[in-house]
Amino acid sequence: MTLTRRDFAKLGALGLAAQFVPTLDAQAPEKRIGFAVIGIGRIAGHFMPATLSTTNCRLTGLVSGHRDKAESTAAKYGVPQSSIYNYDNFDDIAHNPAIDAVYVALPNSMHAEYTIRAAKAGKHVLCEKPMSTNVAEAESMIAACKAANVKLMIAYRCHYEPTNLKAVRLIREGALGQVQAIESSFGFNIAPGEWRYNKKLAGGGPVFDVGIYSLNACRYLTGEEPDHITANTSVIDHDGRFNEVEENCSWAMRFPSGIVASCSTTYGANMPGYFRVYGSKGWLQVDNAFVYEGLHLRAEYKGTKLDELNPARDPSHFVAEGEHFSHCVQNGLEPKSAGEEGLRDMRYITEIYRSAGISI
Repeated sequence: MTLTRRDFAKLGALGLAAQFVPTLDAQAPEKRIGFAVIGIGRIAGHFMPATLSTTNCRLTGLVSGHRDKAESTAAKYGVPQSSIYNYDNFDDIAHNPAIDAVYVALPNSMHAEYTIRAAKAGKHVLCEKPMSTNVAEAESMIAACKAANVKLMIAYRCHYEPTNLKAVRLIREGALGQVQAIESSFGFNIAPGEWRYNKKLAGGGPVFDVGIYSLNACRYLTGEEPDHITANTSVIDHDGRFNEVEENCSWAMRFPSGIVASCSTTYGANMPGYFRVYGSKGWLQVDNAFVYEGLHLRAEYKGTKLDELNPARDPSHFVAEGEHFSHCVQNGLEPKSAGEEGLRDMRYITEIYRSAGISI
């Protein structure tokens, strides 16, 4: 099942979506914003089908180092051959009026370069998370987009996903009473040959890739920024995969209100993403909180029990974030997960590694 804007409004539950997403004009369809996808690998394979289910996005360009793959993808999505670019002639997108924005779906270390080049070409930027591999890159991305007067949004899907939004609403409404503690984890057993454990490409290990979901979730669930972080990393499987990056990381955060959070991430075991929030009057938990489908909200508070399975299917998350970004571009609005949101996480990731004695 894919979500239209009307479906999203229904699932937003009592106006919660308005906290995260500017009001959408339901009266008339918006112009479809043309996207060039930079890098047509795994994550792009979710975003590109999503554009077909949106009301205001379309695929109008491709950037790839593999011409054959790009041509077959272009044929599938109706992208003209003249709108296929490689990494050498990428800057020519400046002369293509069908391309309004780019979706950066490259390895982490390439995010800054292609965000900055896209901005200089006058194109808005939707960039995958993590935003960059260090704070300086993130700051340069924000500066470049501001100088070019283009929008920059980091693709934090969960900011636009109904189950996560409902968890936030329940907390904000006081259903759990005073939140005391949060637990969260996300990880998987990484296969050999992945670029993700090449430090030059990835910036670091699972903290950058999947741990960032738990980090970001603790921030949007509390509505606060952590004021103290401690962390530990380890490598258990000495099989060659973790010569450059950590295999495991656990960290603790304290927030100004006194809320404490405990998070874990790994590349050594399958660890389904979840968060659990404990309050003085109850608790809530979302299983599969950070994946593309199968999200499951359970809660008990003030005599109420919830057990809600979200029926939405992949690529609904990508539909929601694409529509939000396109709406912001069309109407001159600031995206909810703008570049500054990504920069904050980069600063906290830096602190996590610093606490664990690792330099990034």
